[in-house]
Amino acid sequence: MVYVEVMSVRYETDGRVAIVTLDRPDRRNAVDRATAESLATAFRRFEADPTLAVAILTGAGGTFCSGADLKAIAAGAPNRIAPDGDGPMGPTRFELDKPVIAAIEGHCVAGGLELACWCDLRVAAADAVFGVFCRRVGIPLIDGGTVRLPRLVGMSRALDLILTGRAVSAEEALAIGLCNRLTEPGRALAAARALATELAALPQACLRSDRRSVHEQWALPFAEAMQNELRHGVGTLTRPDALDAAGAFAAGAPAPSAEAEPEDPAGA
Repeated sequence: MVYVEVMSVRYETDGRVAIVTLDRPDRRNAVDRATAESLATAFRRFEADPTLAVAILTGAGGTFCSGADLKAIAAGAPNRIAPDGDGPMGPTRFELDKPVIAAIEGHCVAGGLELACWCDLRVAAADAVFGVFCRRVGIPLIDGGTVRLPRLVGMSRALDLILTGRAVSAEEALAIGLCNRLTEPGRALAAARALATELAALPQACLRSDRRSVHEQWALPFAEAMQNELRHGVGTLTRPDALDAAGAFAAGAPAPSAEAEPEDPAGA
């Protein structure tokens, strides 16, 4: 295991999995500008490392993230809000080629909810709390919340959360599709690690090709999305390793695990 601390963000690796931890428990892992920059740096590092397949985003001290640091904003040190470059919470404008899992304990609210929605999957403790709590103090969602939340849970449910700012239990979050798995309190990171290890063991070219198609289809008309899926899929199917794996599987061999960084299956 490799461990590195970058300001208020911890970065460690365990096999093919990177774990990025918000480490400001005294501020309930609220994200100020420096923390946002550290988060962005951590995920750039993950994306660039060919030995890593999956990342986990979590928070220290029993809280995922309480949003942007309002005390820092009030003191005249706001998060970055320029329309280009990194987002106010850091990596939320990145389009990574590898999946990220949120491991959620405690509160996941306001900008913290936007960070969780940026992730591909969300594993939450049964006593976790979600919500657009920034509604209560007049702070808007400006880092993907009004875009990603409706895509996860549907417009009607998203508007219920966004307009009211009410607390959402983990059980309700699971029911509406806001989180994917529930676990016992204190076990979210362990469950996310197990899931990340499972994903990292799968053939990566195929996994990333399908994931890329899912992400790209939002911006495309249906017919173009179908063609884009085919383009990515054919690019993966014609790879020599995919053909070898298919032949081995047909012959009764176990499905292979992924050990090396795949080339871009689309050839882009």
